[in-house]
Amino acid sequence: QVQLVESGGGLVEPGGSLGLSCVASGFAFSVYAMSWYRQAPGKERELVASITTDGTANYGDSVQGRFTIFRDNIKDTLYLQMNSLKREDTAMYYCNAVHKWLAARNYWGRGTQVTVSS
Repeated sequence: QVQLVESGGGLVEPGGSLGLSCVASGFAFSVYAMSWYRQAPGKERELVASITTDGTANYGDSVQGRFTIFRDNIKDTLYLQMNSLKREDTAMYYCNAVHKWLAARNYWGRGTQVTVSS
């Protein structure tokens, strides 16, 4: 059974840091490109960061320089380190996996809530 389980969300003050994790199971993690998306109330889901199977990372403009995505293919886990958090980073954060050759193999986690507030 394919599963993506996010954790690490919570309440943090502006300027603070938070680290998210996404544990994968039920599929060959190393051959999947992985991404973090987020969705705030009333807004569309947006790409936060992605990382290819060979470790190349890309970031959305709004998080460039503040967030870092990385993966551990031994632990089958995706991470997102978020620094210098802003109120506008408040959203539900979702983990996504897409097979490097078969885009139809596309999986989502249930999300973890990040709230940036004083």
